[in-house]
Amino acid sequence: MARIPIHFDFASTLCYVAHRVMAAMVHDLDALGIELCWTPIDLAQLTGWRPGAEVPDLRRENAERVARELAVAVVVPRVWPDSRAANASVLLAEEAGALRAAAWRERVWSTLFEERRDLDDAAEVLRLAHRAGFAFEAADLDGAAEELERRTLVAAAEEVTGVPTFMLDRWAFGGIQSPETMRSIFERWVSRRAHQTG
Repeated sequence: MARIPIHFDFASTLCYVAHRVMAAMVHDLDALGIELCWTPIDLAQLTGWRPGAEVPDLRRENAERVARELAVAVVVPRVWPDSRAANASVLLAEEAGALRAAAWRERVWSTLFEERRDLDDAAEVLRLAHRAGFAFEAADLDGAAEELERRTLVAAAEEVTGVPTFMLDRWAFGGIQSPETMRSIFERWVSRRAHQTG
């Protein structure tokens, strides 16, 4: 399987849209031999945005337009949430294996964008995790937050400037497109890799 890291942040509506689009493309990805590796980063740290700040209208309108064009029903938050604890929790969930980590990401996405509940508070993230059967505690989240910061710095060094960003080898492909466009991009990437290693 060819692995494609995807830098994401739970605060981002476009990342939620990408999550839904990629879920709908699971058979295409399997046919291409692609495994997606969702990698959380702290977009606020990367860009200098302040959690709790109002999202500019143009950014909200763009996210609404993309979601609408890709047929993903979502309400774009007016305030940029503090997603650090939720992002860090993914790193802890990964220790339980890929399937449990995927289920945890799905739970967080649905809590934020479907139930429209805040997870800005680390205590809320821990309560949700405990209900999902994870045993990590506040100290674990603190340690994962340090790893989240490290991964964010790595992403910056890879010239990641936003999320979602698909790392196609050294090419940081940002944003989310239609399934047809994403399939075409992935097909070309897989073909190029096969040519380079063949």
